[in-house]
Order: sequence, then C-alpha cells, then structure tokens
Amino acid sequence: MAVWALGINHTTAPLDLRGRFAFALDQIAPTLQSLRQTLAGKGPHPQVETALLSTCNRTEIYCAGEQPALEHTLDWLAHSGGVRPELLRAHIYTFKDALAARHAFRVASGLDSMVLGEAQILGQMKDAVRAAEAAGALGSTLNQLFQRSFAVAKEVRSSTEIGAHSISMAAAAVRLAGQLFEDLEKIRVLFVGAGEMITLAATHFAAKNPRAIAIANRTLERGEQLATRFGGEALRLADLPERLHEFDAIVSCTASSLPIIGLGAVERALKKRRHRPMFMVDLAVPRDIEPEVKQLGDVYLYTVDDLAGVVQTGQAQRQAAVAQAEAIIDAGVQSFQRWLEQRNPTRGVVPLIQQLNTQAEEWRAVELARAKKRLAKGEDLDAVLEGLARGLTQKMLHGALAELHAGDAATRAQTAQTVARLFLRSQSKNSL
Repeated sequence: MAVWALGINHTTAPLDLRGRFAFALDQIAPTLQSLRQTLAGKGPHPQVETALLSTCNRTEIYCAGEQPALEHTLDWLAHSGGVRPELLRAHIYTFKDALAARHAFRVASGLDSMVLGEAQILGQMKDAVRAAEAAGALGSTLNQLFQRSFAVAKEVRSSTEIGAHSISMAAAAVRLAGQLFEDLEKIRVLFVGAGEMITLAATHFAAKNPRAIAIANRTLERGEQLATRFGGEALRLADLPERLHEFDAIVSCTASSLPIIGLGAVERALKKRRHRPMFMVDLAVPRDIEPEVKQLGDVYLYTVDDLAGVVQTGQAQRQAAVAQAEAIIDAGVQSFQRWLEQRNPTRGVVPLIQQLNTQAEEWRAVELARAKKRLAKGEDLDAVLEGLARGLTQKMLHGALAELHAGDAATRAQTAQTVARLFLRSQSKNSL
C-alpha cells in the first residue's frame, strides 16, 4: 500500500482560504465517502483508505491505496472548497509514504502547531480517526499510521519538555484582554459556542473572576450546562443582537459556515455602549465574526492568526526539546516504514518470496507428475518415492551449486557464506 497526505495549515494558507475547507465532525462521513468514490472512479483505487483532520489551524487528508493519487485528491479537495486546483496548489503541502508518516507524527506531537507542543491537536486527531472508522473509511494501513502517531506523541510528551511552556489560544486571549482592560474582574464576558475551545477559553477567563459570564449557543441545553459550570447565564443565539452591547469581551468559536456576528450588530452595540471599547476574539474557521468589524474604531478584534505572536511566548525554552522529539519521531517513521514494506507487494522482499513460492510449486508439480507416471507403469513405490525426493533435491540445490563453481574467489567465498546461512542453518545453530 502507498500512503499519501496533503493539506493546508496556518503557515501555508490565509484564514479565509482555510475557512473554505473547514469540516465539522458530522460532515466527515459523507465527505470521506465522496472522496473514496472519486478516487475509485479515477483509477485502481477500489480499496482506498481515507481520513480527514479539520481544525481551526489545518485541514489535512490522509489516504492509503495501491498507488498514490495526490493529484486526484488535490482536485477533489479544491472542488469541495469551490476553488480552482491551481489556487489550492499554491497553498497546499503534500507527502508520500515515510514523509507522510513523519508529518502525521509531528502533527500528533504538537511540533507542527501554531503553539509548539500544544496538546489539543492529539485529541482532535483521535476524533478524526474515530470519525473515519465510523464511516468505514479506515483500513489497516491508516489505522497503523495513526496508532503509531499516538504512541510517538505519548513518548514525545513523556520524554521531553516540548509542552512545558506552551501557551494555549485561550490563555493568549486572556493575556490580550488584560492589555486592554485594567481589571478583568470588572468586565462582562460572552462566549459564543459550547465546544472544546470555548470550554477552554471560559476556564481561563473564569480564573480571572470576571464580573459576569454568559454562554450563547445554538442548543440552549448545552449552553446551560456550560453556563452552570462557570456560574454564568445561558443565552440563545437569536438573542445576541439585542444583548451584545452588555458585554465587554466576546469570544466566539462555533461550527457555523457563515458569520453569526455581523457588522451591523456590532455597530448598534457600540452605539448603545456609547463607544466603550469591545474586545472580540474569533477562534472559528470559517469566521464567526465578519472581518469588517475589525475596522471599527472601538473594537479590538483578533482571529486565530492574530494570536500567533502571543502564543509564541516561551518558544525559545521549547526549542531545546525539539531535537529530542525529532529523534523519537525518526525512530517511529523507520518502524512504520519497515511495517509498510513488509506488507507491500510492490516493495521489499515480498516479490522475491512470491517468485520463490511459484518456482517451488512448478518443481513440485513436475516431479509429482513424473512420479505418478512411474507408478502408473507399475514401478516399485519405494523407487518412485526415492526418485521424487532426489528430483526435488536436485532442483533446489542446482542454482546454489552452480554459483559455488562460478566467478572469482571473492565471489565464491561470499556465495559460500550465503549458501551456508540458507541451507546449513540448523547445523550452525547446533554448533553455537
């Protein structure tokens, strides 16, 4: 099997382009089915395995099949995002086989993240694998790739200090808010959404004891659960336009495909606030807050890309652990490559094994047919069996004996060592 991967992330593509390729968890199953059908129609890929990883910072596709199909996969992804393949190609990265494994291992270990060493990506990869498995798109090859990724990530985190000084996006948001407001205990904070990122952000803000916390979510019950956890209030998304002016800080991260906080709503909120400043963080991809909001004079709007400089704090302390982490990843890649070659019918020693089995079967068939003819003529059974054994023995030894008599002395000596290792193994073991 060949393995290939392609994707875009925070270093290769701008936020709005990444937003075109953001997939919610409930979209993964039909998306993978579409990809597999497309690849099956483009060539010899009936058993292609696929997995899709989609986060605020990256969208990546991992595949395994008889032959790599990077171009077809890229074309499919471009079509799914409504962009020309040429445009996507300028922002995409691609990997095959060992390089694909290395990339997966680095992603799982947090070495390819905006926040070096951050741990959230590992959980997101595990979610992606579970979704691919539930969709019936995960086979033995990709399963091995990801399980080894998780094992490597675990070793990196336990053996190095790669994540010891990491600053999460949520912590970065709190730090920026602290630069705008003198006292975070006096502000009212609104969180839009109720997923993992919002939960993390609310946890960080709650530690600063803000004056009030509110959770606005499409599903009121889920919002109430989270609000209760932080001693806050739950709102419906439909109430946002009328309540937005009440909050000093807004942090949003939903799976909406369209912005849910528009320019007009923020302008009206500022007017009601008499232009007191508003701190806004949009952690969603695609955006939850219309980008034009950033142009308003009394709004401080940050996106995931804007937070990049903040989260790099502590980068120098972590760099010392990167080399050690890369060594662990190298060992993992080599192990996966050996596993892949052992089961790949187009690489390694498998073709030779198949040829040997075919040749042995031919010899067996020839000698067996000769023995049957002799028996049909009434020849003695013991003599026939003796002839069968001798014929097979001669055929098996003919090539080795011929090589021992051919070539120069150095070649014969090397051949002798190989023949001894192959045919005299039991004697060699007994002599040790």
